[in-house]
Amino acid sequence: MKLRKLLLAFALLNMVLVAPSCWADMALATAKNCMACHHPDRKVVGPAFKEIAKRYANEPLALAALTTKIQKGGAGVWGVVPMPANPQVSEAEAQKLAAWVLSLR
Repeated sequence: MKLRKLLLAFALLNMVLVAPSCWADMALATAKNCMACHHPDRKVVGPAFKEIAKRYANEPLALAALTTKIQKGGAGVWGVVPMPANPQVSEAEAQKLAAWVLSLR
């Protein structure tokens, strides 16, 4: 019984400490209109965030590359539909979004 309570307490603590950072970045992605073309688990207009994370998993400069791509847009990596530039996203916000996407592997 004590082990069960301990495990429940650990699970609740994990939700309190870990989930807010994940949701904060999901909230930022929603606020910056990323969710109009992307979804964490499935392709929408652009690739799923998890697919992006997989593709860039072994890239040493992935964070910088995605930060730039979020702000300036890009084309040709995922097909014919280009990703538009997002000038409303600051560099700090783009870096936070890129780090979040990369964490979704």
